Amino acid sequence: MASAGLRDELNCSICLHLYTDPVTLPCDHNFCQSCIQRVIDTQDRAKRYSCPECREEFQQHPALRKNRKLSNIVESFLSVKPDEDKSEIFCSYCVTSSVPAIKTCLHCEASLCDQHVSVHSKLDNHILIEPSACVESMKCSVHCEPLKYFCSEDDICVCVSCCLVGQHKGHNVELLRETAEKKKGNLKNVQNKLNLNRGEVEKNVQSLKEGLMNLHEKANSETKRFTALISNITEQQRTLEKQIMNEIFRQEDQLALKFVSQIQQMEKKKDELSKKINKIEVLCNIADPLTVLRKLKSDQDAFCDDEDGENKREEETKVKNEEGDDDKDIDDLDENLMSVTLLTGLAHIVSGVKRDVYGQEATDLLLDVQTAGNYVILSNERKTASSSEKDQRRPKTSRRFQDYNQVLSSRSFSSEKYYWEVKGSDSGHWEVGVAYPSITRQGDESSMGENDKSWCLRKGNEKYSAIHDSSLTVLHERPSSLNIIISLDYKAGRLSFYELGDPIRHLHTFTATFTEPLHAAFSIWKNGSVRIVS
Repeated sequence: MASAGLRDELNCSICLHLYTDPVTLPCDHNFCQSCIQRVIDTQDRAKRYSCPECREEFQQHPALRKNRKLSNIVESFLSVKPDEDKSEIFCSYCVTSSVPAIKTCLHCEASLCDQHVSVHSKLDNHILIEPSACVESMKCSVHCEPLKYFCSEDDICVCVSCCLVGQHKGHNVELLRETAEKKKGNLKNVQNKLNLNRGEVEKNVQSLKEGLMNLHEKANSETKRFTALISNITEQQRTLEKQIMNEIFRQEDQLALKFVSQIQQMEKKKDELSKKINKIEVLCNIADPLTVLRKLKSDQDAFCDDEDGENKREEETKVKNEEGDDDKDIDDLDENLMSVTLLTGLAHIVSGVKRDVYGQEATDLLLDVQTAGNYVILSNERKTASSSEKDQRRPKTSRRFQDYNQVLSSRSFSSEKYYWEVKGSDSGHWEVGVAYPSITRQGDESSMGENDKSWCLRKGNEKYSAIHDSSLTVLHERPSSLNIIISLDYKAGRLSFYELGDPIRHLHTFTATFTEPLHAAFSIWKNGSVRIVS
């Protein structure tokens, strides 16, 4: 009793277990450090703090003081308690010394050592059990006789008197050992089922661990791949920048030479004109008219040439202004060439990125008129399919879809990684995806996605859906750009759909083990249409 009372005093009032790292609040009440810390963390939100035991409130976050004395008391209690709990049973007849008992007699209510068991009564009513200090629990509470049977009707252990004259008279009873063996058998069955369940759980855990490991490996691989891809893009950008800069410098040097040459010619012309101007000034300063006329006559050819040349230049300028100067851009950089170089280079980089991300572009993708349903109109270039209310009256063949407005591509894919871009109509309904050539061409199962031979993305009623083998998944993304990239990795068994909006959105990915070549597949109805952009 004293031990129980001490234990109660050493219990935390929050967790009701012995104190662990006890701390004291300002009100002198003690708690486990982790217990009171959780309470204070909860009170932090309201900034109102109080003791869980006495409800005393504190103005600020209470300081927690370690109670080392209480901690030592708990440790001492735990170290002493196991010895106290060791209630070894001793022989009731060995009064001179404490000899451990090996059996307890329910009839005698005495415990026996090895020597006293050998001389103990062998009568049936002297039932021996494992050493026990609580013999009363082994006896009937009504008749004070040993419990020998089990009443299955009342699910209780009973004595002989209970079965013969007591309230269990006439009930279905059996020996305790037999009942115990049956229940052990039932427990074994339960254990076997639990073992099977545990085995399944272990398999699931292992599968999840492998999935997690694969996820980490995939993330690491993708990180390396895209790091290399971005590095490659950066390097191509630098190369393109260097190419454009070199072109600018080349044009600059080329035009600079022309400018220098023209400047030199103009400087030479300027010197000649300066000399003639000086001669004219000298003539104009001569006072003697005879001298002026004589000198003018001797230099007449030079002055006439200048006058004729000036008139000629004025005439040429007039003609050029009327006809247009073919060399008017000779003194400027060719900006168009640099722009074309930039755009071509960027397009090349983008094509390379698309090839690395989506695969090789299927540029030669055409619609196969031999598979087109009779209510499908194909464009002349076999790139666009539209639904029609008019029967096209194409000949019936084993390859043509009979009951649905569908068409396949003439090209198939059976290896590597490819992508193609399509644009769906804003109105109507349409489906894009892939299908095996063995897809049924007639009946309900010939509809795209309603069989195990086709995978597609469906657009209708302002929403996207992914469908395969009649299993439909409604996607939350609402259609925006209607430009769809379809990426097929045949070997990896992945078919992905991306919407080319701002930003690009991943819509859905199918995973499968492909067993036949795959054709691009299209289905249109209710005035829908699809165009192959690639």
